[in-house]
Amino acid sequence: MFELVRLWRRGCSTAPSVPAYLLSSVLLRSSHSASAASPTTDADERTRPKREWRTLPPFVPPVDAAAVGKELSGLRPPAATESMTALKWVRRCCPDLPMSLVQKLFRLRQVRKRESSEIEPLSNADHPEQGRFKRVSAKESMILGEVIQLTVTLQKLTNERSGRLKYNDVENSFVRSLGLYKDEAIIVINKPPGLPTQGGVGIKYSVDELAANCLEYEGSEPPRLVHRLDRDSSGVLVLGRTQSSTAVLHSLFREKTSGALSNDITGTQRAIQRKYLALVIGTPRHPRGLISASLAKIVLEDGKSERIIIADNRRSTSSLHALTEYKMIGSSSQGFTWLELFPLTGRKHQLRVHCADILGTPIVGDDKYGRRENMKLEPIHLPQSVTKSEDIPKEKLPFGLNLNGGSISDKWPRMHLHCKQMVLPNVSIALQQLQTKDHDFSQVEKLNLVAPLPPHMQKSWEILNSLA
Repeated sequence: MFELVRLWRRGCSTAPSVPAYLLSSVLLRSSHSASAASPTTDADERTRPKREWRTLPPFVPPVDAAAVGKELSGLRPPAATESMTALKWVRRCCPDLPMSLVQKLFRLRQVRKRESSEIEPLSNADHPEQGRFKRVSAKESMILGEVIQLTVTLQKLTNERSGRLKYNDVENSFVRSLGLYKDEAIIVINKPPGLPTQGGVGIKYSVDELAANCLEYEGSEPPRLVHRLDRDSSGVLVLGRTQSSTAVLHSLFREKTSGALSNDITGTQRAIQRKYLALVIGTPRHPRGLISASLAKIVLEDGKSERIIIADNRRSTSSLHALTEYKMIGSSSQGFTWLELFPLTGRKHQLRVHCADILGTPIVGDDKYGRRENMKLEPIHLPQSVTKSEDIPKEKLPFGLNLNGGSISDKWPRMHLHCKQMVLPNVSIALQQLQTKDHDFSQVEKLNLVAPLPPHMQKSWEILNSLA
């Protein structure tokens, strides 16, 4: 070091604008500081704790949801699907981690996999120094029994993120009070009117967020949406409790629609059956029938709102065919009719558009597809017996919900559309049978899920029955 300073002084003698003695002094002080700090730095390196890793469960090929869904629907299962990649396995084991963070981990080489020759024994998976691990790429295929590890810091971040959306005891109890059924695979709730199913811009509370925070129970994964109900409608809403059950249910709903479109409308092969109850304005021409009309989406003039219309198949290339069975179950002299609606396909606003534009009987309270007819409605005079016995308590509910009022006795009634019943295979039993060598899905029992009417529809029912 001193030899370096001597040479530097000799070289600096030709540069009078910069004092050589000053540069050499700074260099000597820097060398002294570095030599004094080096023992501490080495000690810090020796005492620094080793990086902690989170070990994921050994890889087991996931359930082929498409195959299970087809078998439960009475169809032949599809051919084998593609292999599971490391990225997909991490996403499956850590559903709460944002996709961007998982991808960043792979880029930063903070994801590693035990080499195939080191798969057994797996008892030392929590101690990477006792096994041979290598960096794994996101697209690398997984082999049965392989183990992946992530840095623990990511798990801590996940816990912090999930802890921000917890609700108080009153709110948590209210969400759980909506429950109709629960097992290891699914949770079923009676969605109240006015609560959106899925979050989005301008939506503060939604079923998917509330379920993820209040309906996890003892499960390790948050419940996930399987299908949707309109914000102002109510009734049976199914959520999957695991990735496997959610994927199977998604497959079942897809098979329901594709089966209906392949002319299987006899009902013998329907794995999922749904029944809605609706109060409509007017009376259909026929007491029962099958509505077959394609739907298309258009954007309104404001560029923000959209509307579903009956599509002319000769002009529309983006239309989707929709099928709905209906049956009249009662009508009144006041111009209202109760309908049972059985959607054979699952299209957005299908029942509302079919009722308004095909049957000519818009649903009571549907301000979007039956605004003119609803504006002409006058409140029905309540009989004294109904007034006394059917008053709804003025209780304050969380999340801005208000279930008071909205029957046909009010000037502005709520939407009268309710998913009253759903019949579907017991997915929990099916997944258990899948673990056996020879499973028979034909013997899987059906779940019959029924949701009571919301207060405003119950009151309208009582009013019309009292006037019959």
